[in-house]
Amino acid sequence: QVQLVESGGGLVQAGGSLRLSCAASGRTFPGNAMGWFRQAPGKEREFVAAITSTGRITYYADSVKGRFTISRDNAKNTVYLQMNSLKVEDTAAYYCATDGNIATLRYRWYECAYWGQGTQVTVSS
Repeated sequence: QVQLVESGGGLVQAGGSLRLSCAASGRTFPGNAMGWFRQAPGKEREFVAAITSTGRITYYADSVKGRFTISRDNAKNTVYLQMNSLKVEDTAAYYCATDGNIATLRYRWYECAYWGQGTQVTVSS
């Protein structure tokens, strides 16, 4: 069993920064890819970023590329999402998820079995 707990959300002005954290428990964490997703009110959940188990390869949605950075610390069982130059349209609930196959996170996230409860990010103009 894997449990994921997100933190770090909040209210920030446009142009500001936030760092989200996702703390994982369970023996599979070091060997699993991790991903961040978001869901705005009235919209479908969407992929934001993903990172391989070693942290060597990362993937980003076009909408956040160059502004967001995903990273992980396997010693702390934690994955991070550094969000810079935030825009109003980044407002959403942000969720982390994990899977043994990074392709699932990127293309078939609805198949992921393990999700956190989400953390709200609100960007004001």
